[in-house]
Amino acid sequence: MTAEKTSLKSRVKPEDIFIDQAYIEGLLAEAAHTDDQTISVYLDKAERFEGLNHREIAALLVHDNPAHLERIFSIAGKIKQRIYGNRIVLFAPLYVSDYCVNRCAYCNYNCGHKFDRRKLTMDEIREEVRLLEAMGHKRIAMEAGEHDKECPIDYILECMHTIYAMKFENGEIRRINVNIAATTVENYRKLKEVGIGTYILFQETYHQPTYEKVHLAGPKRDFGYHLTAFDRAQEGGIDDVGGGVLFGLADPYFEVLGLMIHNEHLEARFGVGFHTISVPRICPAAGMRMKDFPYLVDDKTFTKLVAIIRLAVPFTGMILSTRESHEMRKKLLRLGISQISAGSSTEVGGYMKQKLHEEVVNPQFVINDDRSALSIISELMDDEFIPSFCTACYRKGRTGDRFMSLAKSGQIKNVCLPNALTTLCEFAMDYGDPVFKEKAALAITREIPGINNAKIRALTEQNVEKIRQGGRDFFI
Repeated sequence: MTAEKTSLKSRVKPEDIFIDQAYIEGLLAEAAHTDDQTISVYLDKAERFEGLNHREIAALLVHDNPAHLERIFSIAGKIKQRIYGNRIVLFAPLYVSDYCVNRCAYCNYNCGHKFDRRKLTMDEIREEVRLLEAMGHKRIAMEAGEHDKECPIDYILECMHTIYAMKFENGEIRRINVNIAATTVENYRKLKEVGIGTYILFQETYHQPTYEKVHLAGPKRDFGYHLTAFDRAQEGGIDDVGGGVLFGLADPYFEVLGLMIHNEHLEARFGVGFHTISVPRICPAAGMRMKDFPYLVDDKTFTKLVAIIRLAVPFTGMILSTRESHEMRKKLLRLGISQISAGSSTEVGGYMKQKLHEEVVNPQFVINDDRSALSIISELMDDEFIPSFCTACYRKGRTGDRFMSLAKSGQIKNVCLPNALTTLCEFAMDYGDPVFKEKAALAITREIPGINNAKIRALTEQNVEKIRQGGRDFFI
């Protein structure tokens, strides 16, 4: 596969750009000739939880045989149940600054949009975090626009220090994932030193002409520098990275193959691919018109894409935000999604605004599932999922290739389910009403026998009882 040369002056060498537009387009055209028997072989492989490479994924993407689609959905459900069980990890975004120097056609933070921009002071950070913790959150995703003067790396580091220093009666924020612009190896090292969880960055689109069309100005316009951000993050010591695209910018099949090739690139170079993959679809935002984007993805196609990604990377977490509706989130939890946001605000200072019942003015995008965190968590319980607030793997050093080796061997189950149950017990004791506490108690009783290791099962029972007696933060 030869590298496509970037058409703009880039901060990286052309040979470092591992996405080849012509190669992917040719692969999709070639995949259209894949026969049914070959597709069945690929699906057999996926059903053995072996994952699929990008060539195999291409064949699944371009074919719409109803029998194959039915099997894709069935296998996706089996993978979800076998590897993740009933666990659903909860998190919330925390927007700390909407200053931005980029002119991205799909984003409200576009520097050409005129509105009163702000970044949170440390006191405002503390207020936002208090409100998030009061919802029960232990894991947040910090979000900020790109602006080296108003929002430099030192500001992000100060925000993280401030959040990690906060302690509450019912606990603290235990993991901060960070979604900020592509940066330098030195800055990634600084993030690692402060205790970043996962570094998250969406490529937005892997189709370079589209990328350059929608990124009109600013440093983000450099396709190659953005594309190779995870390489620099790994070099800086961050071995948990989370990718994604913004579906609706370019051909969705091209985007999925770009994601898969990116994952394979990271695996080949660093021994571990994406820790998580996010699957946002473009949403309305100030200053943009949905009709200007010809590749909007309908619900049927989106469901297929999520299921196919689950087949491709069975051990990679999949994240669905409040961009999606209640109904779509509920459906996709069965087909591969393992993490969702709850009670989210996509506005700087938005949680305080929620508390004060103030109007949302400058969100990054429109939320389509605006239920409260407690409402979302309660419905998960009603649907027999286990809401998980676990952050143990990061805190125990089970990251990068160590996490993936445990996941692929099946051993990760010996810690994930126990930790999910203890964090659910914590949540019920600290934030649940009597009805919720009863739901949680029944769920914990139901799920504990599923812990196969007798010693860990007994330890989990002991930890649950300690939490009920007032203890907190027990994890394996």
